[in-house]
Amino acid sequence: MASSTTAAGRHFCFLLVLLLLSAAAHGQLSQTFYAASCPPLDQIVRDEVSRALFRDPPPLGGRRMGASLLRLFFHDCFVQGCDASVLLDVDVTKDILLSEKDAGPNANSLRGFEVVDAIKSQVEAACPGVVSCADILALATREGVVALNGTTWPLLLGRRDSRTANQSQANSDLPSPGSNLDTLIAAFARKGFTATELVALSGAHTVGLARCVNVDQSQMQRCRVPTADGLMAALDDQTPERFDSAYYDKLGKRGLLRSDRVLTSRPDLDAQVRSYSASEAAFFADFASAMKKMSEVGVLTGAYGEVRTNCRRIN
Repeated sequence: MASSTTAAGRHFCFLLVLLLLSAAAHGQLSQTFYAASCPPLDQIVRDEVSRALFRDPPPLGGRRMGASLLRLFFHDCFVQGCDASVLLDVDVTKDILLSEKDAGPNANSLRGFEVVDAIKSQVEAACPGVVSCADILALATREGVVALNGTTWPLLLGRRDSRTANQSQANSDLPSPGSNLDTLIAAFARKGFTATELVALSGAHTVGLARCVNVDQSQMQRCRVPTADGLMAALDDQTPERFDSAYYDKLGKRGLLRSDRVLTSRPDLDAQVRSYSASEAAFFADFASAMKKMSEVGVLTGAYGEVRTNCRRIN
């Protein structure tokens, strides 16, 4: 009993610190943060994301890239906060000895780095030393969802880039596609999210592909999508390139991953899944709210962090 109480106390303290940091950072963020210092930012992001989704061929381009950017953003925000630490390469000269890219949940599966690089190159040419990589990733993620006919959300800007990476935390904090419901709820709770927000954010699986090694055994027949990485499976086989609520349709039976299917194992969450299946507007509203919240997790502002010139290495 004592050990569980101590663990609960540590968890409460972590959440309290996270909330205090987020509140302090929130006061320095603004939707118009770059309105004067980098007016072409939004158009640059829109053009480069459109190029990646609709003009460049796979494997670096194609509509799958919208889902890849969304996953990249999630994997950034769940480790140290939304600070672009996931973009850093190993660099012994800067004491980056382990990259989050090489963590178990990320190795050989994260994509979208080249899109962020392309945007950063254009932004640096127009507004050198002004826009952080963390903000570029946040903006590109939202643009990718909108481009796939999805919803949008208010996005506060002014994040700074971290000077560190945390491979250990990436290994411990990112939930696996084989997670059960209790594990998922606990993982999201550690970042300040409720179970209902977990269900809403899981709707990101309405687009994109999964490696067959992660697919629930009952759905292995869906591993038929050819890619440069071998056969993969569409997370939503009804409308795999459109951001909509079709993911939630018969999720308990059709969910590609175990972490999808278990969302229906609790009556209240099953009711939420069914409500999203019946109403795309309800899903969009809750997803937008949860994405705004996630985009503000653990952000660095002001004197904390930096604005990287190259998103893959600290200055």
